[in-house]
Amino acid sequence: MNHPVIKEFRDFLMRGDIIALAVAFIMAGAFGLVVTAFTDGIVMAFIAAIFGKPSFDSIGLDVGDGRLYIGTFLTALANLVIVAAAVFFFIVKPVKILTERKKEAGEPVPEAEDVVLLREIRDLLKTRQ
Repeated sequence: MNHPVIKEFRDFLMRGDIIALAVAFIMAGAFGLVVTAFTDGIVMAFIAAIFGKPSFDSIGLDVGDGRLYIGTFLTALANLVIVAAAVFFFIVKPVKILTERKKEAGEPVPEAEDVVLLREIRDLLKTRQ
């Protein structure tokens, strides 16, 4: 069956940006497992060696009949900082260094497709005036 809608859907799925997004999603999942293992196995173990417990979850404050679980927030915050540091040092920084090397070597760095499109629109608007 070669219905136009099915063909359009197949073309949509086979576009390069959709494939790249799928690959990025899979890699993010794998990267998340590595960061979780690093956080739980090394950082939280180090915290346990210093504070006696592998997380801050037990830290809390009793207020009336309830309890504020401040430690749960601190543990989540520590995990966020670790993930952000891992993303920065292992993804953002190396990509920035590679891009700067390409600029220094005189290699043309490809512009983002949306930037090129916006420039074309700007130029078309200028010619209309």
